[in-house]
Amino acid sequence: MYCTNCGTELSSDAISCASCGQAVPHFPPPPNIPNFLVHSIIATLCCCLPFGIVAVIFSAQVNSKLAAHDISGAEASSRRARIWVIVAFVAGILAYAGATALTLWRT
Repeated sequence: MYCTNCGTELSSDAISCASCGQAVPHFPPPPNIPNFLVHSIIATLCCCLPFGIVAVIFSAQVNSKLAAHDISGAEASSRRARIWVIVAFVAGILAYAGATALTLWRT
């Protein structure tokens, strides 16, 4: 970690810069918010491409919002990713069931 004012290297427990006296901002560690990225990719590849892509987009936003200390935005993106993963899985299951029923009906 480096001082934002003078660029001096700081220790991890520094409260202020030893060279210029600039206060060092300390952020608490970000909470563990799931991003559902693996679930989104599986839903995209195996279930429903359009809904899965939306889930991947929201999943990708979680980590970047956490890095920017936007906790509420990360939680919102996580919820939306989870919802779109569920929608993609349900759409995939319904499409498979419909295709199977149509195949059985034709025979």
